[in-house]
Amino acid sequence: MQCAASSSSLSSSSLVLRATLAVAPLLAVLSLSGCHGDDDGVSPAAPLSCAQLAGKSVPASAIGLSTKGATVTAATVVPASGTGVQATGEYCLVSGAIAPVDASAPQIKFQIAMPTSWNNKIMMFGGGGYDGTIPAPTGNVPAGPTAQPTPLGRGYAVFASDSGHQANALGSEDGSFAVNDETMQNFNGDALKKTRDAAVYLIDQRYAVKAPKRAYFAGGSSGGREALAVVQRWPQDWDGSIVLYPAWAAASLDLQFGRITRALAAPGAYLDQAKRKVLLNTVLANCDTLDGVADGLISNVAACNANFNPSTATLNGTPLRCPGGVDTGDTCLSDAQITALNVYNTPITFGYTLASGETQYPGFNVYGADLGIANPSALQPTVIALALGTTQPASPMPTTAPYLSVFWDQWIRYFVTRDANYNSLLVDPQNPGVLQARISQLTGMQDVNKTDLSVFNAKGGKILMAHGMADALVSTRSSEQYYQRLQATMGVSAVANFVRFYEIPGYGHAVSSVFNASWDSLTTLENWVEKGVAPPAQSVADTAGVPGRTRPLCEYPAFPRYNGSGDVNLAANFTCSTQ
Repeated sequence: MQCAASSSSLSSSSLVLRATLAVAPLLAVLSLSGCHGDDDGVSPAAPLSCAQLAGKSVPASAIGLSTKGATVTAATVVPASGTGVQATGEYCLVSGAIAPVDASAPQIKFQIAMPTSWNNKIMMFGGGGYDGTIPAPTGNVPAGPTAQPTPLGRGYAVFASDSGHQANALGSEDGSFAVNDETMQNFNGDALKKTRDAAVYLIDQRYAVKAPKRAYFAGGSSGGREALAVVQRWPQDWDGSIVLYPAWAAASLDLQFGRITRALAAPGAYLDQAKRKVLLNTVLANCDTLDGVADGLISNVAACNANFNPSTATLNGTPLRCPGGVDTGDTCLSDAQITALNVYNTPITFGYTLASGETQYPGFNVYGADLGIANPSALQPTVIALALGTTQPASPMPTTAPYLSVFWDQWIRYFVTRDANYNSLLVDPQNPGVLQARISQLTGMQDVNKTDLSVFNAKGGKILMAHGMADALVSTRSSEQYYQRLQATMGVSAVANFVRFYEIPGYGHAVSSVFNASWDSLTTLENWVEKGVAPPAQSVADTAGVPGRTRPLCEYPAFPRYNGSGDVNLAANFTCSTQ
């Protein structure tokens, strides 16, 4: 079996065709076991110095998907720095580029941090949004604690890429790259394999080894999608994956984004920050104590979702709904705003066939989420940008509109129509008309929804997945659905052998000034994979809302319930409960 096609044998159109076809499981296993990338390389008799890596080439034959090879563009020794758990030893920072088959496509740019004292393990970081920048290999896993060393600080060789394009001023919201088929497929997942194989080849050369002893992946949001993609598509390459707030059903999520955007764009439907504040205060008044204590966190989210109704809820005896449903200012919500929130809270259903097989995307835990409320926290500008932003959706789409609206607009203009001037607000995601076939095709490329992970389980691979209960950008309910599907496909006991899924009260998307999660997932994963120690009862710490407070890290569907006495900021005084 040939691992990489020649550059002349793979056209842009065949790239699209390949992505739309379901690959047979047997073929996938054979391909994965024979195309590790490093199998085609020959490790040197002695390790290469950092300087010797400069200009080093990676042959196309060492990469399991089609490229024209890779080249190291820079290699620099970085001296040791930091103290204590924040110490990082000396390492070689390698920058490189993977050449595309299509000469009009950009390169995949990547970096590898190779420590002088290597622990024989590798860590790959995922990106975020539409990617377009290289995550720093000196960084941490999502929600990683500052009280523990980073992966590089632990001795990992750490690498990441920009997924095959370089973002413009929109940063992670820039979808303009998708007009090129190869570049789009790189973002959809191909760049993960290409980057991994090029990095492992160079790591083999640096340390004169044949293969790392352990390989882990960590990512959140689009990086969480990538963290699931690698174990679904290339299970033999990985031993463990840390998956946070994953946007796994990426195209289906885009369609939900479109539905919500159109609702928020309706006259009078957009909530300014003052209205978001009165909404959250009302939800807290009605739902905060459902977990046994008023602590500023809504932990019993299921009960809140079942009982809270913005049309009838009151705050200190005053209805949340404006009198007669007509907007009378920032102390209440109009019927137009309540209608938009109800769209946000409910699933989109598809009345047409999607290539991915998805039939819906769930609503969000919008009642109790920070939708972008001004406060003094240094994290809050990011929270606002990732939530409802500061400007109502419109055409052309303002850059300060909700993140989800900009994301939808870019998807329609560059992935779907490939017309930069297309008005995304004219597209009804439930009845897309002439765009239906293209949208269906894209779901087959972008929804990472395989639920038979038997190969990964059989090799001893482990997954730690977590999602904040107050995520306004990727639905927490979507992670619940994926976990439930895993159990339905493989069986509850089989899934328990290699997956843990946790939910974190108050935690929004990536960052939160309500409860900013800090969890030592990497140590837990290492112990599970390398020592056979299943994840014990754990706690998650808050670094922003009430710095230092802790909560039990509860496995879904449990949530932290207060025991009735003791410090409300200590996890020991809570018990994971399902009711």
